[in-house]
Amino acid sequence: MTYQETLDWMFAQLPMYQQKGKIAFNNKLDGILEFSEYLGNPHKNFKTIHVAGTNGKGSSSHMIASILQEAGYKVGLYTSPHLKDFRERIRINGKPVSKSFVVEFISDNRDFFENRHLSFFEMTVGMAFQYFSVEQVDVAVVEVGLGGRLDSTNIISPVISLITNIGFDHVDMLGDTLPKIAFEKSGIIKFNTPVVISEYQDETASVFEQVAREKNAKLIYADQKQFETFQSSLKGKYQTRNINGVLAVIKELSAFIIKKKNIVDGLKNVAENTGLLGRWQQLGEEPNIICDTAHNKEGLQLVLEQLEYETYDTLYIVLGFVKEKDLKSILPMFPANAEYYFCKPNISRGLPADILMKKAKEHNLNGQVFEDVSKAYNAAKQAAKKSDLIFVGGSTFVVAEVL
Repeated sequence: MTYQETLDWMFAQLPMYQQKGKIAFNNKLDGILEFSEYLGNPHKNFKTIHVAGTNGKGSSSHMIASILQEAGYKVGLYTSPHLKDFRERIRINGKPVSKSFVVEFISDNRDFFENRHLSFFEMTVGMAFQYFSVEQVDVAVVEVGLGGRLDSTNIISPVISLITNIGFDHVDMLGDTLPKIAFEKSGIIKFNTPVVISEYQDETASVFEQVAREKNAKLIYADQKQFETFQSSLKGKYQTRNINGVLAVIKELSAFIIKKKNIVDGLKNVAENTGLLGRWQQLGEEPNIICDTAHNKEGLQLVLEQLEYETYDTLYIVLGFVKEKDLKSILPMFPANAEYYFCKPNISRGLPADILMKKAKEHNLNGQVFEDVSKAYNAAKQAAKKSDLIFVGGSTFVVAEVL
């Protein structure tokens, strides 16, 4: 099969949360454990750093990887979802896994996939670990896909774990209270292994502290530590809390030689070093065009606060969501004095734009309906003057289509 034929088979043959939602969520580790053993347990051949959290885990993973790259290490990076190309999920020093490796890996293991009915995520995690092992990385930064305790990445024994923050997202699978969600995230805490919590939260602290005691794990609250101030190329004031978590992780990596210059350069060159997309990313000037993949209440609140620091005459918002989003808690945060271009991301989970518009009107958010993201985006660009601002967001998939 060609690379594109391989991707088509992967997406069609195996359930994938990114497209299917809850039906694709496999809340057990049996499949990935069996597959990993079949591959020879490649995840045991390199050091790992495990990153979980509701918001900020992607940015934090990329920052850690960038700093380690600047320190001269060969760094694997596993993240999800991808925005433009599947290969974004699996990188070494910023370079995506080769198309030939993806094709060969699927071809070599296709019988196993079909016989065991592995999930898309289990297959992809196995691919990443095999690639990192074959390429002999020094360390891999591994981002949790969903939750933590029962996530397919949670077969690794990391040198340190990072949990960025806890908010309400995927409540149908992770729980409907912050302590329940924190319990799922705390599943990445391992015996005798330090864990950094980026932000202390009263509602979740007791959960993390209990699990850390049970596993004799050193627990560090990053926002209770004093760190030197560093600037990052990742824009948005909300990145400050992510940076604190990253710095706390770096401080604990005693097995690695990391100098201050590596931290400075790593934080300044995150996107260049790792290929990160979609985090307060500027797509154009005059008009200023910004996109961000924040898609839950906590993440969107931070992004919308950042918008208040921008200067413009008129704000245009290209907005789309997936069906399961709690719009009653999300839509009230959006500014009423913006022009909205409602659209539906091109996936089965996409919320129809006309439904979104009706719900938005209940919160005094007014605008137009477009049948797809590209038409909404192009219409906003045509309407905007040089002094205006266009923001694209609401869903990872909306940003992906614009990119």
